[in-house]
Amino acid sequence: MSRKDVISAQSGCIVNQSASTDVIHLNRTAMKTIARYCLLGLALLLFATRPLAAQVGWSQYEIPGKDEGAPAITVALYYPSPSPSREVPMGPFMIHAAIRGGSEQAVKGLIVLSHGLGGSELAHSRLAEALAARGYLVAALRHPGDNWMDGSLLKKTPERYFFERPRQVSRVIDALLADPIWKDRIARDAKGPRIGTLGHSAGGYTVLALAGGVPDLAQSSRHCREEGKDDPLFCRTGGTEWPVAPPQAGQPLKDGRIRAVVAMAPVGVLFTAESLAKVQVPVAIYAGVKDRWLVPRFHAMWIAKNMVHPEKREVGL
Repeated sequence: MSRKDVISAQSGCIVNQSASTDVIHLNRTAMKTIARYCLLGLALLLFATRPLAAQVGWSQYEIPGKDEGAPAITVALYYPSPSPSREVPMGPFMIHAAIRGGSEQAVKGLIVLSHGLGGSELAHSRLAEALAARGYLVAALRHPGDNWMDGSLLKKTPERYFFERPRQVSRVIDALLADPIWKDRIARDAKGPRIGTLGHSAGGYTVLALAGGVPDLAQSSRHCREEGKDDPLFCRTGGTEWPVAPPQAGQPLKDGRIRAVVAMAPVGVLFTAESLAKVQVPVAIYAGVKDRWLVPRFHAMWIAKNMVHPEKREVGL
């Protein structure tokens, strides 16, 4: 994405608000400001410049469960389209796109968007639409077991939650790169397909794990025991009761196909400092300075402190 694309997109890029506690954990003004600035982080992708697309297409995409009985992954696809856009209400959200509209023959790259705890694939539609209008295919998934209709994943075990979420994103990438409609439309270079990820809150954790961050639930438990009074809303989710075992071996979450990452108000305290220091892809991190749900010094800014030259921005009111 060119910096010209980014600057022109900032003025109209806002995040839809969901009924989910996680999606509205920042106040509305801070969340809108973060969304306007987050496109600047996506300039890290440095994809080829192309004129602004006139329209945006939208379609629902379904990825079958990996095993028999496993839930499917529902994905909202946003993409540049020659078809005329219109306003379409979807539950509490308003989509500005051509529903099931045709796609341009080529897109600048694939960006996978991961929502937060109990969120929705439509929760960040303004951001997805702005990126699609600038030539990208945006795949916003509804995380199975962690969405506004189903919160069963975290209830099973914390390990299952934090290891399954990144794998769900990798499955979306697998599916689109194999899909006969999309695989040849996604721009490539000598390194392969141009792929970025964007996540908010638990989605911020998800995309950072895909970049190489390694979760250690014991670290989060220690944090909540020792500093929980200063990070109470995060620790109320059960952080103090999470297992004290070290990170699981033999289950890498990193996806080497991902070229750049943007994390908005990410869950961060459970990443090991050593793993963050080894992340090599460009990373942009955004934090709301008055975020009470994920206090920045324990999460977003702690991640930035342990990474090598991330782009970081604290967003005030």
